[in-house]
Amino acid sequence: MTLVHVNIMIAFLVSLLGLLLYRSHLMSTLLCLEGMMLSLFILSTILILNLHFTLASMAPIILLVFAACEAAVGLSLLVMVSNTYGVDYVQNLNLLQC
Repeated sequence: MTLVHVNIMIAFLVSLLGLLLYRSHLMSTLLCLEGMMLSLFILSTILILNLHFTLASMAPIILLVFAACEAAVGLSLLVMVSNTYGVDYVQNLNLLQC
């Protein structure tokens, strides 16, 4: 395992740790999720290129498309919540209310 692989795995773990520790704001949660998806994209791209596995060459692009969709939905929820409640605290939201 090279140093590049280790650095990308550390970036994923730091994003996961940030997601677990700093989940009070919706924006910080979205940024941590985006960091996780980007590190997965880079790691899968490097592994496919290093292993010469051409059949799975579309997998990183599909992962990047899902990450973009996730970011768009997350930002739209952030705008809706901040317009409705005025803050983006996750703890203040009650999911059982309509």
